[in-house]
Amino acid sequence: MSKRTFRVGETDFEMDGSKFQYVAGSFHYFRAFRDTWEDKLTVMKSTGLNVIDTYVEWATHEPEPNMYEWDDFADLPYFLELTQKLGLYVILRPGPYICAERDNGGLPYWLFSQYPGIRVRTSDENYLNAVRSWYEVLFTKIDPYLYGKGGNIIMVQVENEYGVFEACDKNYMSWLKNETEKYVGDSAVLFTVDIPNERFECGITEGAFVTTDFGIDRVDEMESIWQLVRRHQPTGPLVNSEFYPGWLTHWQEDNQRRDADEVANVLRRMLQDGASVNFYMFFGGTNFGFTAGANAWGIGGYQADITSYDYDAPMDEAGNPTMKLIKIRNVIGEFFTLPTIEVPEVKVGRAYPDLALHPVAKLFSPDGQFLVQNTRIGSELETFESLRQMSGLILYEANLPKIRIDPSVLTVNGLADRAHVYQDNHFVGCLSRENAITRLPINPGTGSRIRILVENQGRINFDKLDDIKGILGNVTVQQRLGEEEELRNWDISGYPLSNRASMNEFVQRVEGKTVPLPNQNGVLTEGPVFFLGNLRLTADNIGDTYLDPSGWGKGVLYVNGFNLGRYWPVAGPQITMYVPQSILRVGDNSILLLEYQKAPMPTMVSFKSQSFLDG
Repeated sequence: MSKRTFRVGETDFEMDGSKFQYVAGSFHYFRAFRDTWEDKLTVMKSTGLNVIDTYVEWATHEPEPNMYEWDDFADLPYFLELTQKLGLYVILRPGPYICAERDNGGLPYWLFSQYPGIRVRTSDENYLNAVRSWYEVLFTKIDPYLYGKGGNIIMVQVENEYGVFEACDKNYMSWLKNETEKYVGDSAVLFTVDIPNERFECGITEGAFVTTDFGIDRVDEMESIWQLVRRHQPTGPLVNSEFYPGWLTHWQEDNQRRDADEVANVLRRMLQDGASVNFYMFFGGTNFGFTAGANAWGIGGYQADITSYDYDAPMDEAGNPTMKLIKIRNVIGEFFTLPTIEVPEVKVGRAYPDLALHPVAKLFSPDGQFLVQNTRIGSELETFESLRQMSGLILYEANLPKIRIDPSVLTVNGLADRAHVYQDNHFVGCLSRENAITRLPINPGTGSRIRILVENQGRINFDKLDDIKGILGNVTVQQRLGEEEELRNWDISGYPLSNRASMNEFVQRVEGKTVPLPNQNGVLTEGPVFFLGNLRLTADNIGDTYLDPSGWGKGVLYVNGFNLGRYWPVAGPQITMYVPQSILRVGDNSILLLEYQKAPMPTMVSFKSQSFLDG
């Protein structure tokens, strides 16, 4: 039996000697529950896709050094087996940097804890050693799935859009190509993906096939983009490795949408050119927990990504087909034989009765202290990374000096990312890196101790990758006009707020308790408050739903102890929070909100049958 081969020919890809062209779709397995993967892949196959494209997120698989995860969201081998079962090929994109609007671009936060000053995505020896160790583990897992070894992985990416990264370290790119090739050999095609601009060449490395990416906004430049690729790679097929049918969205901006007819028309043009195409994203899913990233854009040089990764993709956040998918399928049918399986019907979500949530604990209380995992007493300022805390909250507390002017000004230098400030137990204001607000007035008679509760809103995932969190500079208070004093001797408490077992234990601890709210208008002037309710479901009425926190301020949602992510309806555009059936159960379901700012009166949430992402 001759060896299976997938290679780059003079004009086309060649699979076992035959011409091969693909229409692929991106689906990141770590953005959906494992028990839903097969249904979502089936929808993709029914559209006429013949390849699935996925990133491998290092941070998902190695959340702490040498602690590897391969279950649940991280069960990559099972995901690959499902694609094989459905007759789909795979483009694997192991990064190690993936961008993807994920925290730190998918790089583990602990790289910055373990190696202070590390220069990721360069020839920094600490970074190379970490990647080397990770790749040895990863490629041992995926080796049987490479095409040349009987599997269905036909292409493996080297790095990701490296051209725009300011380092432009050619030695690093060459090293990473060789390190990847050490495991892949000729069993799959190695390739790069780069944005078509003046830095395109920085992402190219000898021995890796060159591809590009663009969306409908650059359709008028398509010919010049193909010419750019041809200048660096005169032969072989043309590939758009990220064709955008939608786009990413940040908090505090409009939800990004793309016209379905334009998407279909541009797809037709690329297929007429003989190009292979990957839709980024075909199914987006959700940034569960604290996994959403951010971009170094906007007035404060920082914009946090929303929790939903719906992306206005052909499949919605729950995995249902949209009209955009149908239009794409029709175009694919003009060039390829469509599969005989029909596109599955849309699964309508469940609209449950409104649910009352009760205030059960304050964050600054003994019950709230149960969730503290990192403390420092009389310390210099520390970051999330120096505390070895991936995300959540850090509380910084210090005594105020005698202030001789009224009002004075408190300044937090190097805030990353958002802070609620209290004098003693009284809320005095909110600071925001995103909105470039780092100072606020305080009054000397309001309290003698300052509390600064800092929220990590997600590390930057594109280009800038040294996004350390917490207070990076110092904190000063104005004593007299023109005189500022730096605050020292900090007591520091870290709230990771991510461990499901800990959150379930917390729910059991506070269940049945009630704490008074500080006032009748719902403004939480004494710090964040946990609100708890019980959603009771029957076997004939359980399914996907969308929790609507309208009227609430900003916080985190937990269902049965699982962190579903950040909500922020007062800023939008995302209003609803996707609650998949996978996390629900027949009987009692705990609904826990950690609200930072304001609760509605009465303290209720509603459940909708569909998402609302355009608030």
